[in-house]
Amino acid sequence: MRKALVIGNWKMNGRQDANEALLNALTSGYDNKLERVDVALCPPSVYLAQAQSLLQAGSIELGAQNVCADVEGAFTGEVSAGMLAEFGCRWVVIGHSERRSLYGETDAQVAEKAKRVLDAGMTPVVCVGETLEERESGLALQRVQSQLRAVLEEVPVEHLAELVVAYEPVWAIGTGLTATPEQAQEVHRALRDTLAAQQVELDEKVRILYGGSVNAANADALFAQPDIDGGLIGGASLKADDFLAICRAAAGES
Repeated sequence: MRKALVIGNWKMNGRQDANEALLNALTSGYDNKLERVDVALCPPSVYLAQAQSLLQAGSIELGAQNVCADVEGAFTGEVSAGMLAEFGCRWVVIGHSERRSLYGETDAQVAEKAKRVLDAGMTPVVCVGETLEERESGLALQRVQSQLRAVLEEVPVEHLAELVVAYEPVWAIGTGLTATPEQAQEVHRALRDTLAAQQVELDEKVRILYGGSVNAANADALFAQPDIDGGLIGGASLKADDFLAICRAAAGES
């Protein structure tokens, strides 16, 4: 059985004092029941050292929000996979819809980033998702499957089972809108079919997270779906009580 996974994406939020208070609240509120879930936080890269220091004695793992597709070199402002690994990151979010829409990241670039993350011994969290226009046009499944295939076709076959996929309907990110559990389940099942078509055992091995405005109120219903293995959490990850409630829902303890 796939172990549930909850990842908090702080996006471009945080200050040192607030980070310390939040991380201390999360670690103090973490209990043995949450050992049933893998839990990670992805702060902005400038706060990785602070988060690493505050989380090092606990069970909450560290992740990053983005990575460069190049190993090293003259790429001002970028952060390499090797650098992230030095700070103890286990998880790296790649292809987030904001990276695709605001910064023009392509499917090919996302695939390259996935390879760099794997090469550095970390786990890429590959984000896929459709716009409202694509959903209303009946193209939602086609869009997310195409985004996923672009990565599956480039990652070495022996590393495919190490991937995590995050489905984030673009129309539900930061809008307060959420796909119904049934809508989310339909897409997650289609993504599993895509994984199985590439390599049959991936259907059961790869974890697929839901990332469209998950909160403490809707987490139970979403995580009850058979193909949803946890969540990629945005705004709610900045509130200790809300994030812990989501983690407990993933553990079946809400």
